[in-house]
Parts: sequence; C-alpha cells; structure tokens
Amino acid sequence: MVGKRGRLVLAVDGGNSKTDVALVAEGGRLLGAIRGPTISHQAVGLEEGMARLERLAGEVGASREVPADVGVLALAGADYPSDVRLLHRAIARLGLARDVTVVNDTIGALRSGSRRPWGVALICGQGVNGAAIAPDGRTFRFDGVGDISGDWGGGTSVGQAGQAAAVRARDGRGPRTTLEWLVPRHFGYASPGALVRALYTGRVAEERLGELSPIVFEAAVAGDEVARGIVDRLADELVAMATALIRRLRLTRLDPDVVLAGSVFRAEDPAFHSRVRDGVLAVAPAARIVRLEAPPVLGSALLGLEQLRGGPVSEALGAKLSADLRKIRAAG
Repeated sequence: MVGKRGRLVLAVDGGNSKTDVALVAEGGRLLGAIRGPTISHQAVGLEEGMARLERLAGEVGASREVPADVGVLALAGADYPSDVRLLHRAIARLGLARDVTVVNDTIGALRSGSRRPWGVALICGQGVNGAAIAPDGRTFRFDGVGDISGDWGGGTSVGQAGQAAAVRARDGRGPRTTLEWLVPRHFGYASPGALVRALYTGRVAEERLGELSPIVFEAAVAGDEVARGIVDRLADELVAMATALIRRLRLTRLDPDVVLAGSVFRAEDPAFHSRVRDGVLAVAPAARIVRLEAPPVLGSALLGLEQLRGGPVSEALGAKLSADLRKIRAAG
C-alpha cells in the first residue's frame, strides 16, 4: 500500500488547545487529515500526549506497521533544546515515521504563510510567540514561556485584562466600561464581584478567562474605550515583537513576509489589524503582512516535502495542498 502511494510525509501542528495531523504523498497529494485535542506535554503530560498523537496518526494512516518516511512536528512547548530532545525521543519511539524532526510551532506557522523559507512569524492564540529566519538561515525566536520570559498577549492576557477592567470599573478604580456587564454575563454572573468570587473558589477555572478575548474585541469594535485600550496594547506588543525580530536579523531593508497566525488574528477588527500593519511597516517598509488563512499544519507538510525531496517545492503545489487542507477543515 505504501509503495503505491510513494514516499510519505506525516505532518503535525500541535498547539496548546488542538492538534492537526496530515499525511501527504511525495507528489503533494493529501491522503488524510484530522484535527484532535492538544498533545502538548506541558498541558496533558508526555505519556498522554504521545498516546493522543499515536491515535491521531493512526487515523490518517501512519503507524508503527506503516510508518511515514518523514515526520515533521511543529509543536507548542518545543521551546528549549531540552524540550526538543525530550519530544524527539518520545515521538521516535512511537515509530510513526522513519525520520523525525521536531520544531517550535512558530517555525511551522512561518512556513505555512511565507512564499519563501525565510521571514517573520507572530503567533497570537492563547499566548504569544514569534520567530524569524533570515535569507542566510540565521534564526531567532523568543522563549515564549509566559510571564517569566517577558510575554504579554494572546487570548489569555486579553481576557485577564478584560476581567480586571470590569472589576475596576465597578469598584471605582477604573473608568466605566461595557465590560462591567459583558464579562460576568459570559459566565452567567450578574456582577464582576460575583465572578471574582467564583474564580476565587474555583467554580470558574481561571484558564477560562481566555474565552473573554472575543468579547473584549467586540466591545472595542462597538466603541468601548477601555476595551480599545486593551486591544491597542496587544497590537503594540505584537509590533514590538515583530520589530525586535526584524532588527535582530537585519531585515529592515528587505521584504520579509510577516505571517500573523493564531486564533486572535481572526478577529474582525480593522483598527487592530491596521495598527499592527502600520507598526510593522514603520520598521520594514517593504514587508508583506500575511494573515494566515492556511491551516498551520501546511508548514509542517511543506517542510517535510522539502526534506524528502532535498529541495524546495513549487508555489503551485503549496497552494494546492493548502486548498485541500482547508476543504477538509471546512468539511469537519
């Protein structure tokens, strides 16, 4: 069966909340794709993460009995060399692919959206991270491990800021805002104080505050100044990240693709997107801003195909594979 399909790539994009797995033939034909829960060793533990990966890979046709030739896994949590070594050993033991490569999910996102194997990627989902690759292969990436690495942003930070603004508006420490009632109403409470008590006692998990991010954006679009301030802070932080990456790798006079990936970038807020775009173009005027439409697993697939072929794949092949992946995601 494998012989008929030719050599195979197992592509994985593993985020903090979901995992996409695809099996791709050497010619670029998509043989199968599936979305499942996170396999993050930081979120669910290494053993459970690997069990989930094995199940998902089996559903698209890769297993110890029928391994892919190349496996490329772009994973949140592949932050430090020790993380990459840990994950590589665990994945290699599953026998899903003969040759396994593990990279951070920022690298997969960059390859998904860039026309070339270099450029800049910003991820803004539950959290934030960023990476850049120069034309000569030099790479720089933020640690991206939260507060301790200086991070602010993503849905969790926006939601937390929205909750804080609601409380401070109600008790007089901050300006009035529609978040006073929008925030507690989302969780079924009548006031910010009631929600605070629910969070304090554990009736509402603090991890759920990320659910408030779309509400903050909607309030900002509707004209709420406090919500707009939170969204502007996020845009400015993303610009600061892009600026640091561009300057670090001396890309200011080049035309890098700047790929915006992650659920928060799907917000329909023209002011937010304009603020990010204008900020990036101020430091790299020739940059091309790309809101990622393709599933990020495309990046893992393209990296795998390039590894399998020993060279680049055509833009036409990448576009066809991207369209096929989007069709499957829409059907699911």
